[in-house]
Amino acid sequence: MSEIVFLVEDAPEGGFTARALGAAIFTEADDLTDLSQRVREAVDVHFTDDQRPKLIRLHHVRDTLIAI
Repeated sequence: MSEIVFLVEDAPEGGFTARALGAAIFTEADDLTDLSQRVREAVDVHFTDDQRPKLIRLHHVRDTLIAI
């Protein structure tokens, strides 16, 4: 695997969540710096050395509501 993508969302209670697409990995943190570190650690634990992806992509999704 050359790349793994995480869907990053604002958590309702504050902070952020990250869920991998195509792998059973989930983590959360209070800020984006900590989230990046936790995602890296989760990927290291989940994959063996020969399966570990070379890139981790964090795709941050934010909903914007516009009142009409």
